[in-house]
Amino acid sequence: MARATARATPSDHFLPHIQGLRAIAVLLVVVYHFWPSRLTGGYIGVDVFFVISGFLITGQLVRELRGSARIGLASFWAKRIRRLVPASLFVLIMSILATAFLMPLSYVHESLADIAASAMYAQNWHLVANAVNYLASDGHTIAEHYWSLSLEEQFYVVWPLFLLGVFALSARLSAKPRWRVMALAIVLVGLLSFAASIYFTATNPGQAYFALFTRMWEFAVGALLVIFPGLVPRHPLARNTVALAGLIVIVASATLLTADSPFPGWIASFPVLGTLAIIASPPVPGRFSLTRILTLRPMTFVGDISYSLYLWHWPLIVIAPFVIGWGTGTINRVALFAGSFLLAWVTKRFIEDPFRRLPYLVTRKPRFTFGWMLVALGLVGALLLATFSYTQPRYVAAAAELAQVSENPPECFGAQVATGCSNPALTAVIIPSPDFGSADQPGNSECFVQLNQSDVVTCTFGSTNPTAPRVALIGDSHAYQFIDALARQADLNGWSLTTYLKGACPWASADPLDSNPAFVASCQDFRKNLARELNAVAPYDVIVTAAFAQSLVDANGSVDAAARDLNQTWRAQAHGAHIVAIADNPVAPADPNNCLRVSSAAECAFGRTGAVVTPDPLVVAARSTTGARAVDFTKTFCDSSRCAVVISGANVYRDSDHLTATFANTMGPLIAEAIRGPIEARH
Repeated sequence: MARATARATPSDHFLPHIQGLRAIAVLLVVVYHFWPSRLTGGYIGVDVFFVISGFLITGQLVRELRGSARIGLASFWAKRIRRLVPASLFVLIMSILATAFLMPLSYVHESLADIAASAMYAQNWHLVANAVNYLASDGHTIAEHYWSLSLEEQFYVVWPLFLLGVFALSARLSAKPRWRVMALAIVLVGLLSFAASIYFTATNPGQAYFALFTRMWEFAVGALLVIFPGLVPRHPLARNTVALAGLIVIVASATLLTADSPFPGWIASFPVLGTLAIIASPPVPGRFSLTRILTLRPMTFVGDISYSLYLWHWPLIVIAPFVIGWGTGTINRVALFAGSFLLAWVTKRFIEDPFRRLPYLVTRKPRFTFGWMLVALGLVGALLLATFSYTQPRYVAAAAELAQVSENPPECFGAQVATGCSNPALTAVIIPSPDFGSADQPGNSECFVQLNQSDVVTCTFGSTNPTAPRVALIGDSHAYQFIDALARQADLNGWSLTTYLKGACPWASADPLDSNPAFVASCQDFRKNLARELNAVAPYDVIVTAAFAQSLVDANGSVDAAARDLNQTWRAQAHGAHIVAIADNPVAPADPNNCLRVSSAAECAFGRTGAVVTPDPLVVAARSTTGARAVDFTKTFCDSSRCAVVISGANVYRDSDHLTATFANTMGPLIAEAIRGPIEARH
C-alpha cells in the first residue's frame, strides 16, 4: 500500500525519458572510469546529473510554493535522506571493510579520511583542499567519487533556502512579478556561478571542478526550464530536432573532451545545454519521438539503478588491483563492470526502495528520519575508529621499520650495488614492504611548491657556516625525491643545501605539455621568479637537477630539442655553478607495489623499452655543457631488457614513476661523489 502511494504522488509530473537520460549519464561515467582511454570525456555524465537534479528539484519546490506559498523544509530534507543516505552509507560501510582487509597499509589513512568526509557529504571540499597536492597518493581513494554526491546534497540544502528566501522577499509584489523576481534571481545566480567557473578553471582548476559555487550554474540551467516552461518545443518535429541536437552535443562532448580539457569552465556549457535540450523534449503521445527511445525498458532499468550503480562501480575499480589473484585484465574488467550492475540492482531492491518507503519513517515526523540518520552516521564513525585501531599498529610497525633502515641501512642495500658490492642476505628482502611502499615519500613537503602555486619556496639544510660550500637542488617531483638524500649528505659533508622544487615544472624553458592551462601558467611564473632568485643570490658551487625525462621530451618535441632547452637554461641561470644532472629513473607501466603483493620481484620486473628515455635529455645536455656532469643509474635499474622493482632488498618505486624515499636515500652517497669533486676543486 505504501508503495502504491509513493508512486502515485508524482505521476502527473513524471517524465519517463528522464530515467533514460539518467541511464546515459551513469553509463558515460562508468564506462569512462573502467576504460578512460575509450571514452575520454565520459566524466561529463556528472554534469548531466546536475542539470537533471536542478530541473526535478526546482520543479518539486516551485509546485509546493505555488500551491501553499511555503516549502516544508523538514519534510523535503527527510525525503532526500530516506532516498539517498541508506544506500550511500551501506556502500561506505563495505568500503571501510575493504580498506581494513584488502587495501595496502599505505592507503589506509587517506581512504579512511575520504570515507569520513563522504559520510558527512563534504568529500568535494576535502578534494578541493587536496586537488592540487602533487604529493598525494598516485592511486585513487575508494570513496573519491562521492564528491558529486556531496555536491548534490549541498545543493539540496542550499537551493530550497534560496528559493524560499527569494519568494519571501518578493512577498509584497503581485503574483506575476513575484515569479519574475524568482526567474531573475535564478538567472543571476547561474551567471555568477558560470563566471566563477570560468575564472577558477583558469586559476584554480581543483577548486573549480569540485566546489559547489562553480557548479551551481549547472543546476540553475535545469531550474530555468521550470521557470520558463515556454522553452519546451510544442511541435513534434521541433522536439525531435532539439532532442537530436542535444544527444549529438552530449556524445560529442563525451568523445572529444579529455582529462586535460579545462573543465568545467565554459566548455561545460556544451553537455549542460545538450542535457537541457533532451529534458525539454519529452515524448509526444501517439507520435514518433526520438526521446521515446529513452523510455524503453533497458534504458529505464539502468536509470532506475543509476544511483546505486554510481555508488558501486568506483570501489570495485579501486579494490580490484589489490585482490590477490584477480588483476585488472580485460576479462576481469568486464566481470567487474557486470558485477557493478548486479550489486546496483541488489542495493536498489533491498536497500534503496525499502528504506525510502519504510512506514516507520514515512508515517512519522521528519525528526525521526533525522534521528536515525545520526544513529547511522554514529555507527559509521564507530566502524571508522575500529578500522583505524585495527590497522594503526601495523602502520606504526611499518613506519618504524623504515625509520630503522634509514638510520642503519644494511650493507650493500639498494643502489649501493652500483659500487660492485653484494649482500646475499638481502635476496628475499623487500623494504619497504609492498603493503607500505606507496607511503614511503620524502619528507620536507613544505619545500615543494604545488601545481597551482608560483612563489619560490626555498629550504636550507646542512651547514650554517657562511663559508660552507653552497649546493642547490632544482627541479620537479623527480628532483624532490632526492631531497632527504641530499639533505643528509649536506650534513655529512658540511655543505649548505638550498632547494627550489615545484611539481610538474622542471628546470627548463619549454611549457609542460598535456597539463591544465592554470598549471602551465603557474610553472611559467615560477620559472620567472626562480630566474630572478638565482640572479639575486650568490652563485652556487654546484646545482643538482633532475626531471621527469619524458615530460621534457614531450614539451620540446624531441630528445635533442629537450637537451638544447636544458643547456640554454643552465647557461642563463647557473651563473658559473657546476651542474650535476641525475638521469631519470625508468617509468613502470603501473605501480609495482600492486604486483609485488602477489608476485615475486623477478616476475614484477618490467620491459626496458618505453620505460627508459634513450638517450636521456639530461645526460645529453650534461655532455654538451661545460662544467656539467651526468649521474646515470640506468644500469643499476635495468639490464639490457628488463628493469627491476626491487634492488638489493630495497623496494624501488612508491608509484609508477617516483622512487621510494628509502631507495632514493641509498643513491645519496653516490650522488655526493659527483658533487664532491667540483666542490673540492673550488675550495
